[in-house]
Amino acid sequence: MDTTTRAKIPSLHHQTEINWDNLDKTKLYVVGAGMFSGVTVLLYPVSVIKTRMQVATGEAMRRDALATFRNILKVDGVPGLYRGFGTVITGAIPARIIFLTALETTKAASLKLVEPFKLSEPARAAFANGLGGLLASLCSQAVFVPIDVVSQKLMVQGYSGHVRYKGGVDVVQKIIKADGIRGLYRGFGLSVMTYSPSSAVWWASYGSSQRIIWSALDHWNDKESSPSQLKIVGVQATGGIIAGAVTSFVTTPIDTVKTRLQVNQNKPKAMEVVRKLIAEDGWKGFYRGLGPRFFSSSAWGTSMIVCYEYLKRLCAKVEEV
Repeated sequence: MDTTTRAKIPSLHHQTEINWDNLDKTKLYVVGAGMFSGVTVLLYPVSVIKTRMQVATGEAMRRDALATFRNILKVDGVPGLYRGFGTVITGAIPARIIFLTALETTKAASLKLVEPFKLSEPARAAFANGLGGLLASLCSQAVFVPIDVVSQKLMVQGYSGHVRYKGGVDVVQKIIKADGIRGLYRGFGLSVMTYSPSSAVWWASYGSSQRIIWSALDHWNDKESSPSQLKIVGVQATGGIIAGAVTSFVTTPIDTVKTRLQVNQNKPKAMEVVRKLIAEDGWKGFYRGLGPRFFSSSAWGTSMIVCYEYLKRLCAKVEEV
């Protein structure tokens, strides 16, 4: 009898639907921290440009994304595109650990919850992924919001009349001195209203679109064959682009209000920010920075999901026969 242990050839389901219980968590967190940090280095300048556009006043309001980019390089050079980066990269690691743990455990529980309802695969995926994204965002906001507040103040320092700082620690000290710890959570309500629905919409769009694409390619019901890695990456990347487009259109208005609220030294109320935006630029003012936000959401989302799905395959515990 041949008692040699062999690894199974993974089917589509085994490569795209890896259960949380079948992952090597230590490897996932360690390798993932390095991988996501690399993606952040590449895409961080887009966040700086988006933030500058959202808080612009006067003549700066007329600049598009390219003009804003050129202005940053002219005034501050390449370092200007990475203002606040140290704060973001330091806080992002624990925040992502919280996010990914909450996301995957919620997705697994949600899929079991909807089994009796006999929903279609895209509907099941939309529900499980959307609920997972929503709860993951809620759990991680306690870390993300202070990072957001500090990094955004560094991004816009000296721009359109905003205060200059010596670094992230200086920002934190001045915020606590002026407003206490709650100052670090300025805009927390709007952040929850922005990022939690945004996360829910993104993950729901991604989960359902991925299944629709696989079904269109006649792969989803094939439990045995295994598509090429290139095809898997292509489908996941396409799902990320679709999710980014849907999410950026739905959530840009509230993101613009949140950003202005967090960086404004005069501590306005949310409705004051809304009225001022309408007075300055009409309703289209709520979509300032839509281009960079769409690019950032699509590029970040696509890069993140391709890396994350690859990471899950890398960290999956090998099934044996």
